[in-house]
Amino acid sequence: MRNDLLINTESACFVPDETVIKTANYTQRHRPTSAKSGDRFASNMSHAEKIAQTQKLLDRAIAYAWHTVKTERRPPALTPIRWVWRLAGLYHLCHSTPQLMEEAAQRFALADRQSLAQWAVKKAREEAGHDQLALLDIQSMGYKAQAVVEALVPPAAKALVDHFTRTVQDSDPIDCVGYSYTAERLAICRGLEYIQRVEVLLPPGKNATRCLRVHSAVGTDVEHVEEAVEMIAELTPKEQTRVAKACHKAALLRFSPAKEDYISDEEIQNVLKPLKLLEPI
Repeated sequence: MRNDLLINTESACFVPDETVIKTANYTQRHRPTSAKSGDRFASNMSHAEKIAQTQKLLDRAIAYAWHTVKTERRPPALTPIRWVWRLAGLYHLCHSTPQLMEEAAQRFALADRQSLAQWAVKKAREEAGHDQLALLDIQSMGYKAQAVVEALVPPAAKALVDHFTRTVQDSDPIDCVGYSYTAERLAICRGLEYIQRVEVLLPPGKNATRCLRVHSAVGTDVEHVEEAVEMIAELTPKEQTRVAKACHKAALLRFSPAKEDYISDEEIQNVLKPLKLLEPI
């Protein structure tokens, strides 16, 4: 999966420190603190300290997944035709989010977990319409966008959507918080330089990085990460640990290479050939 999901794997921007690498078992290391001792510890911390400790917990979970996978396998180099493939993956990831977050909000509300319900409602609203940006990008590349996303469903994107769906439909949907945090935390590892490298590879005049920009360090995900950390910092120690474990699971899925062979540019081209616009945008 790796770079096929637009993760800048050359960056370690999500790694808070190297001590996590020496830990043999993440799950054992981050067992939940007892409610009593956790509350007493939290009461002695400032708001800023709580935020910092929470982000460190979550980022270590992601970093541990990165160092666990440690694969040398890389997807094929980015080309204009492969960019359309990646945009199709982005579409499917973005398209699923508002509906799933609305479902999560309902489940949290029924369980009287108001802060989580409010967070999920806000996420559903914030992510609405991002799938349309991916469609516009595909159209800009000269293809019938809706037909492309119906024909191309990258396995990496499908695996993530399936995982996201399971977290929401679990008896306790809190794992969707970890999934969402991981997606946005990794997204902000992609900065302006990365976006410009993509744009240089595309044919001149193609405006096909709108969706990427929104899900990058120059978009809204930086603010979303900060808001998520603040919300998670107010959860119980047990809930925080559950979210951190969910971050680890989601990151493992994102960092692991595809089990099947990567699709070739020729195979993508064969699918896209009949889907070209008569008059390119």
